[in-house]
Amino acid sequence: MIDSISLSELSQQVTDVIQLNFAMPVWVRAEISELRENNGHCYLELIEKDEDSHNIIAKARATIWSSTYRMLKPYFESSTSESLRAGLNVLVSAKVEYSGLYGFSLNIRDIDPVFTIGELAARRLQIIRQLEEEGVVDINKSLPFPTLPQRLAIISSKTAAGYGDFCDQLKNNSSKFAFYPKLFPAIMQGMQAEASIIQALEKIFEHIELFDVVIIIRGGGATTDLSCFDNYNLALNCAQFPLPIIAGIGHQRDVSILDMVAHTSVKTPTAAAEFLISKLSLEKENLRMLVNSISDEVMQTSIAENRRLDMLKLRIRQAGKTGFLKENNRINALQFQLKNLARKRIMLESNKLQLIETKLKTHSPEFLIERGYSITTLNGKRLTSKEQVKEGDQITTHLSDGSFESVVSK
Repeated sequence: MIDSISLSELSQQVTDVIQLNFAMPVWVRAEISELRENNGHCYLELIEKDEDSHNIIAKARATIWSSTYRMLKPYFESSTSESLRAGLNVLVSAKVEYSGLYGFSLNIRDIDPVFTIGELAARRLQIIRQLEEEGVVDINKSLPFPTLPQRLAIISSKTAAGYGDFCDQLKNNSSKFAFYPKLFPAIMQGMQAEASIIQALEKIFEHIELFDVVIIIRGGGATTDLSCFDNYNLALNCAQFPLPIIAGIGHQRDVSILDMVAHTSVKTPTAAAEFLISKLSLEKENLRMLVNSISDEVMQTSIAENRRLDMLKLRIRQAGKTGFLKENNRINALQFQLKNLARKRIMLESNKLQLIETKLKTHSPEFLIERGYSITTLNGKRLTSKEQVKEGDQITTHLSDGSFESVVSK
């Protein structure tokens, strides 16, 4: 018969070996792949991945009993600003246990936050370097910011206190600026936040012409829930988004990778609202200054033109006076010349008339009669030849003192 032992005996031997070789807790490096809490206890699944292929090469169950968990959890979170979650690399002090019924497991007694901080920092640095090598870190920052950012695409949780604060700040701005916010709801913490925020960005992109800027805001949650904003895929999508992104995710001390790639980063949702209001206030002031500048320029131009017109009027008046005197003298000279010419012309014409009158007098019948001549007419017509009369014609002879009639006899 083949020598054999029962399963329980084998399990016990394994237990004995483990207890003998792992009597004290050991420090173990691993990644948390699953984590859940129940009745104050914490149940985890730890894994190790191959550095090259990222395939899982080891896996183990782990527990943190409530008596330990209620101390370890706040200690870890306050030290790292991170909550224990899936995807986190940890260094834990664990008691190796083996049960014939439940198998191999680790009971965590302590955790080293310094290791996790270093792992997070290294991972964060790796993501930043990758984004820089791909040349996307400054793409969103280089986008021109709208002059009047009023059409707002907001990514946030509808129930988040920060979203309410943001909306109240916009609505109650003292300058009464109008804003048109549109909420695209998303999960803002935990493992699902990355995919949810990216999905919201995709929805905004479908109607991108309706918006001026994107605002990613979060507020009211624990600072330990901010690790999702150090995610490569989320940072890559935000960095390459074609609208300026304002990040106001509640970091008071640290700067997330999302803050680094966003166009503008502010500490809180309220600060994001104040930033937008300040932009409109600045444009309002610029407009006021422009109006004043135009008004001043118009006034100065008006003053200059009035002065120019006054000078022109003065020159015209002076030119008018000088011209009037010149024209008056010219007219007077012309009048004098005309008078002289008229006088000379009158004298000339008078002499001509006298000569004509003299000629007329010397050639007139009256003048001839007075000098002893007579004029003979036949039927009112003056006779100059005997051939004009015949025997029996009655003719009239005109003398200086009268006339008489006679009959031609021969």
